[in-house]
Amino acid sequence: MPISLAAIKDKLDSRIGQRMKVVAQAGRKKTTERHGILKETYRSVFVVDLDQQENAFERVSYSYTDVLTKNVQIAFDDETTES
Repeated sequence: MPISLAAIKDKLDSRIGQRMKVVAQAGRKKTTERHGILKETYRSVFVVDLDQQENAFERVSYSYTDVLTKNVQIAFDDETTES
């Protein structure tokens, strides 16, 4: 697990264009699982283009802080687990 925001961003920068799964906390005991392609990374957030068959909207963004604090967990299709 990367231990800094810069390390998380660097890791995601090298994976742009790859399919991924994002599991995000949506409430007390709720999580949402979404699948899509890592589209872009910015200074504070990354953008995922979602699969249209599963979702009502096109894309979603998450902050690197959410990944660091484990409110969002990400896994790429060619990996078994990642946080």
